[in-house]
Amino acid sequence: MLAKEILQTHDAVFSNRTVPSSITAHDHDKLGLPWLPVLPLFRNLRKVYSLHIFSSKKLDLNQHLRSKKVQELVAFVRKCADAGEAVNIGEAAFRTSLNAVSNTLFSLDMIEPLNPAGDLKEVVWQIFFEIGKPNLADYFPMLKKIDPHGSKRHLEALFQKLFDFFDGVIQRRLQLRTEKGCVRCNDVLDYLLDLIEDKNETLDISLVKHLFLDIIGAGSETTSSTLEWAMTELLRNPEKLSRTQAELHQVIGKGKTIEEADISRLPYLEAVLKETFRLHPTAPLLLPRKSGEDFPIGGFTIPKGAQVLLNVFAIGRDPSIWDDPDKFVPDRFLGSDIDVRGRNFELLPFGGGRRICPGLPLAARMLPLMLSSLINIFNWKLEDGVIPKNMNMEEKFGLTVQKAQSLKAVPIPI
Repeated sequence: MLAKEILQTHDAVFSNRTVPSSITAHDHDKLGLPWLPVLPLFRNLRKVYSLHIFSSKKLDLNQHLRSKKVQELVAFVRKCADAGEAVNIGEAAFRTSLNAVSNTLFSLDMIEPLNPAGDLKEVVWQIFFEIGKPNLADYFPMLKKIDPHGSKRHLEALFQKLFDFFDGVIQRRLQLRTEKGCVRCNDVLDYLLDLIEDKNETLDISLVKHLFLDIIGAGSETTSSTLEWAMTELLRNPEKLSRTQAELHQVIGKGKTIEEADISRLPYLEAVLKETFRLHPTAPLLLPRKSGEDFPIGGFTIPKGAQVLLNVFAIGRDPSIWDDPDKFVPDRFLGSDIDVRGRNFELLPFGGGRRICPGLPLAARMLPLMLSSLINIFNWKLEDGVIPKNMNMEEKFGLTVQKAQSLKAVPIPI
């Protein structure tokens, strides 16, 4: 398979990025981990991610934060159930994912638990949209200064909205650290500020803001979008929803809250999420790679500097790999050793090789925790007039893919 050739066998040749013109906003191409060339800065930042943010040890220590945010999600849904109101699934999942990440990073909620999340969700979506939309400046470099579509200007404004927030958080923390008897938060921000104070040559405040931008954006948008697609497929396939609930009722107990330690005992829930990743990868073309040299692959020579896109959407629906590829069939993963960690090249929602998404370990905990809580504690019915077979499944495209029409459903406590 060509994906294996690029992501594993010849990963070193294809490990750098083709950088969209818009990403040069605020020098994010030089400071954002997803876009950096594989040089010392990339390796040092990757080490920060893998050892101090998304390591198993750190995630275990922060488990109580994620549990609290999911409990707040359940409380919000219960409030909607009591009022007979529909829940915007994507927005509720976004608020939960975002607050779980922001509490890990700097010990506060970016959105109050019961407040609407639509405005901030739209900011994050617009960032992905501007990066992903076609841009003449990417094909005619002479147009970069003109910015014909305004993509770079729009991204600068969107980035600035988040940077202003990060600036306030960082300045308050720096002030707090100067006060006598201050209590450390021992979060990611404290750790990064310690590195800066220790004269770590890699890090400065600007780099910390770009790191937060990447984690907040990717950690909230992709997780909430996948959760929304999973709920959509389950409500569209009631028999699959019933089977998932039956497993939860038997293993966890009807109406009870799941803990992260329970995830490994829920093979059908895991299969549901894998099938969602197969049908609805949040980044259907992953991020663009670049050939480091003229290189023969699959009978073709890819020129040095050429952009390389991996169509994981097409791989996930390839009839030569999958039976009934357009149908939602979680059972295909039962008893299978196929996972999403970049080792099985027929299922690559997080990419693979040295460029695999560093947030995978967090997503592997948050997604089953949120999904199981929503369907083990509540039954769901679609809004009036909507039936499973005519649910809107249209997509809207940017760097990632979202449901074009938000999923809204009415919860009923079990």
